[in-house]
Amino acid sequence: MLPGRGQDGRVTRLARILGTRTAWTTVGDGEFFCPGCGGDRNYQRLTGRRRFTVLGMPVVPRGETGPVVECAACQCHFGTDVLDHPTTIRFSAMLRDAVHTVALAVLSAGGTCARTSLETAASAVRAAGFSDCTEEQLAALVAALAADTGRSYGEPYGTGLAIELHEALGPLAPHLAPVGRESILLQGARIALADGPYTPAEREVLATVGAALTICAEDVTRLLEAARTPS
Repeated sequence: MLPGRGQDGRVTRLARILGTRTAWTTVGDGEFFCPGCGGDRNYQRLTGRRRFTVLGMPVVPRGETGPVVECAACQCHFGTDVLDHPTTIRFSAMLRDAVHTVALAVLSAGGTCARTSLETAASAVRAAGFSDCTEEQLAALVAALAADTGRSYGEPYGTGLAIELHEALGPLAPHLAPVGRESILLQGARIALADGPYTPAEREVLATVGAALTICAEDVTRLLEAARTPS
């Protein structure tokens, strides 16, 4: 017999006799992005009670465990913080709405009178998911926005629209890689530059976009200057 083999055998036999078992109870369900499967899946939210077992029979309570999230597809368990990550469908909607909000904000700051700005904005919005967006629709929305806020094109950016930018971009920012956050800012910059150099109002809007995306002020300045250089 090899050295230690007998001890290992005793440990194995003891593990078969003594152990713990968790009885899970479902307390909720829904849809989430499963990091195990890598896609949108149904889940169950579980809480459990652990018991010490002898020969597979539960005998002594060991306390509660969880809650955990169990994927209905792969059966893996995850911490409840996994539910903070949006599903693929929700993420796509958040990104689409973010680009649309940025486009309207930049146009309302002074670029909507130029057809080139409208075309650049509509192209960005369509690429983000609003496939039927047109230049005319954006122009009508910006005109309605100006009438609602009582401001004219080129005037300083209002606090109401700044709040809208933070509401649209803030929840999205933690789920975007740095290059993704920069891409949204650069799309806004290209809309602003489509009809000429940045106006002060456009720079103010883009600075707000950068802040909402948690891009530091130095990087915002760098990206806005980079957007002015033809690639």
